[in-house]
Amino acid sequence: MIENIIVVDNFDKEIGFIEKMEAHRKGILHRAFSILVVNSNNQLLLQKRSVKKYHSPGLWSNTCCSHPKYGEDLQHAIHRRLQEEMGFICELKELFSFVYKVELENNFFENEYDHVFIGRYDGEIAVNQDEVDDFKWIEINEVKTDIVDNPGLYTYWFKYLMNKVENDIFSKLI
Repeated sequence: MIENIIVVDNFDKEIGFIEKMEAHRKGILHRAFSILVVNSNNQLLLQKRSVKKYHSPGLWSNTCCSHPKYGEDLQHAIHRRLQEEMGFICELKELFSFVYKVELENNFFENEYDHVFIGRYDGEIAVNQDEVDDFKWIEINEVKTDIVDNPGLYTYWFKYLMNKVENDIFSKLI
């Protein structure tokens, strides 16, 4: 199925749309989002990307990440994808945004203006098996240490955004 996503400039101003796979083949800057969900024990929910994914298969990453569709509001997109990938919704608050570009395997590129959101959730998780192979709750300091010790187990963008996340990230939920 063809999915058009939003092309943006370096200031996140919308300048058009492009088919998602074409954006990743050509390295075109587009809008994206990353979601971090923590529980009441202040553990971060990670997902292991499906081995069926076209890039970064089988790697651990943040709770959810994706792109708003062309014409879709960012607030709608974050809740839609969290429900589609992890099987739940929760209140989400934007923490920060950043731009990154990296060449991935199979001549794919990530060139994204990434909005990072955080939320709190303690309920059931029902992952979409087409998107997610596994999930786990982990202490933030533990995952930061493991990223240093085993960087090849994590997605590029997750490593990048975890570098920007303060250890007191949970205070941002108040």
